[in-house]
Amino acid sequence: MSTIAESRSYTPDDLLTMPDRDRYELVDGNLVELNVSAFSSLVAANLLRKIGNYCEANTPAWVFGADCGYQCFPGHPRTVRKPDVSLVHRERLSAEQLTEGFLTLPPDLAIEVVSPNDLAYEVEEKVREYLEAGVRLVWVVYPPTRRVHIHRGDGSLAVARPSDDLDGEDVVPGFRCRVDDLFPALPPAAPPA
Repeated sequence: MSTIAESRSYTPDDLLTMPDRDRYELVDGNLVELNVSAFSSLVAANLLRKIGNYCEANTPAWVFGADCGYQCFPGHPRTVRKPDVSLVHRERLSAEQLTEGFLTLPPDLAIEVVSPNDLAYEVEEKVREYLEAGVRLVWVVYPPTRRVHIHRGDGSLAVARPSDDLDGEDVVPGFRCRVDDLFPALPPAAPPA
């Protein structure tokens, strides 16, 4: 993530009207470009599919991708965060909330898949903001180590390793997935030319 060096301060409405709004978050009125990598995007898409399929069959929840923004941070009305994957239980959302820009309530689950250029303190700041806003469960996925840091609303932290199961706990009851299964097998490296 990198802040765009500009003297202008932006509002969430400004972000909504930008043609390239999917590339940015807004932090206290400052545009912050989202870091991406193909592999972290692939891991996020895999998580979105696994949780989405599970929820469609088992849990009345909406699952959102990285283009869904949340404007739900107390004391920071000019902050919009976009987790790579998020989940909100359906009874918490009205039709109006689904059609009016950014969501103004915190997700029940926020998932961040760390990209190579993400800075540790920026990821930690996001987790802190999510938890302070009322997010019940935050998963931070680290593709290089194939580990998931599990942050809970009560302040507890756990680390799931590749051979462990990732558990939806009371946020996505019954959801279980082996951590190693979140990471698609990469094709073999191309032979030197």
